[in-house]
Amino acid sequence: MLWNRNVKAILLFCLTLIFTARPAAAEVGMEVDLSDSGRRMFHAELTFPAKAGELALVYPKWIPGEHGPTGPITDLAGIRISAGDKQLDWWRDPTDMFTVRAEVPSGVTVVRVELDFLSAPPNAGRFTASASATSRLAVVNWNQLLLYPAGALAADLEYKVTLRLPENWDWAAALPVHSQLPGLVEFAPVSLQRLIDSPLVAGRHYRRVDLTPEGGVPHYLELFCDQQAGLEISDQQVEDYKKLVTEALALFGARHYDSYRFLLTMSDYIAHFGLEHHQSSDNREGEEMLIDDDRHKLACSLLAHEMIHSWNGKYRRPAGMATADYQQEKVTGLLWVYEGLTHYLTMVLTARSGLWSEDWTRQVIAAYAQWIENRKGRSWRPLEDTAVSAQLLFGARSDWAAWRRGVDFYREGVFIWMEVDGIIRTRSGGRKSLDDFCRLFYGGQESGPQVSPYTFDDLVAALETVQPYDWRSHLTGRVRSRAPHAPLAGLELCGWRLVLGEKRSEYQKTSEGISGAADLSASVGIEVGGKGIIADVIPGTAADEAGLAPGMVIQAVNSRTFSAGQLRRAVELTRKSGGPIELLVENSGFFKTVKLEYCEGPRYPDLQRMDGSDDLLGRILAPISRAN
Repeated sequence: MLWNRNVKAILLFCLTLIFTARPAAAEVGMEVDLSDSGRRMFHAELTFPAKAGELALVYPKWIPGEHGPTGPITDLAGIRISAGDKQLDWWRDPTDMFTVRAEVPSGVTVVRVELDFLSAPPNAGRFTASASATSRLAVVNWNQLLLYPAGALAADLEYKVTLRLPENWDWAAALPVHSQLPGLVEFAPVSLQRLIDSPLVAGRHYRRVDLTPEGGVPHYLELFCDQQAGLEISDQQVEDYKKLVTEALALFGARHYDSYRFLLTMSDYIAHFGLEHHQSSDNREGEEMLIDDDRHKLACSLLAHEMIHSWNGKYRRPAGMATADYQQEKVTGLLWVYEGLTHYLTMVLTARSGLWSEDWTRQVIAAYAQWIENRKGRSWRPLEDTAVSAQLLFGARSDWAAWRRGVDFYREGVFIWMEVDGIIRTRSGGRKSLDDFCRLFYGGQESGPQVSPYTFDDLVAALETVQPYDWRSHLTGRVRSRAPHAPLAGLELCGWRLVLGEKRSEYQKTSEGISGAADLSASVGIEVGGKGIIADVIPGTAADEAGLAPGMVIQAVNSRTFSAGQLRRAVELTRKSGGPIELLVENSGFFKTVKLEYCEGPRYPDLQRMDGSDDLLGRILAPISRAN
């Protein structure tokens, strides 16, 4: 069974933690130059201890947090290997594209490697290998700029890094500093494990916001933006982010970092996403995230999500993902815990901190509930397979996503863990909750960064300690079922049900207002981009029956030029007119008229209180400082 495939990984990783039983770490020198980052080119030079014979160096392949072999090896260029004044020939391993080899001459004790990393232009690349630099800022992920000796454990290598910055640039990272001069930073030696776990952001426009709770270790919001005006954070936002820190610490009961930094990079020319680390998080959003209220409401939960990962994903990690180097394959079947539980707790902490109102949080939950109900691919693909296949699905196209399914363990995980929370609360008579599980499983003794691997059996045992129940059968059923409908029993257990109303929620209006899209998946069964391009079609809906498909372009609606608003109004009128809706559609250069046989009017997701039920959801979203 999937749950029991991880014993070897546990033993291997535990060996990496026994520092006193290993020889002294080999030190690698590393110089990084950001002077060309405005051209999206990063320069690095590394020096390795060496001896005569064949030297094999590897480029990190499996990047923590990216859940797949995403190391951007094709963006590595300018590789030169030399010993003294002599340049050495090198060759790529014919079966492992991430390994390069060179023959070291007799008498050589140090080998130098020069390389360039070619950062992606806007709208290109994946994860941290996507657009990461502009003329005013740069995000540095060290794994992209280095090699390490094949077969070495990440904890056994020390890297001593020197960083050269463009003039008048500042920087932020969770790394110890040995010395610093204008434009030059020399970091204290750290293990390769810690280096790759500590990204750096640098830029011309920088601001630090102190979020440190009274008597606690340092917590900072490190802001970088393409323009100075984008750094203007309001007093209320600062207070809410401070509450996020205090609510997270209260939820887990103990921290596993020496300090914590939210690295927030704001630009319209870098990729927008987040990646977790033990003592920091790499958060990337648009230039106006802080100064535009609507954009802030849509984006602020990212910081909560990545911080939660410091406990769930970095400290406690599925054993199959706790590998000792960056070449070993990971077993990702428990991502519905790693990411799914984190996504649920993101909702909880974003509400508890005040970053989201309770009403806005319910609107997001309603949208997610309808989204997973639309994933008709559940009839053939269980949720567990989306986790096992994550390394494939993260790179899958977005068309036909409702039928293919993607990394659904994020949003569907929200409802799996909401149900767990509801079961604990109801069966314990309100005396226990998922908060107790978080403190038991993720809390413990406060410490610096460390990894404590777990298996499915460990997870079940911890839940049974908090509240006796057949958690094994319950969770196995949830992640392996091929049920035709979304698992929304937990939502109803918490006092609410998904309904379809005639009006868009403020959350949906805000989201669509910024994107220009129109989500009519709950009515005619279609998601359309701002230019009329069909993003997805829901199987079994009017759009599906009419033969529409992703990639087709709607040119006109009922003889009027397409706009998202025009399409919404056409759906609204079907209640009075009885339909159908006539669309002029372009498909691969050819045009045809399509009729959507639909007459039910607008339908948008909403949550409705269940008569006579207890509002457990309201208590779940209340701050821990209040009765919970």
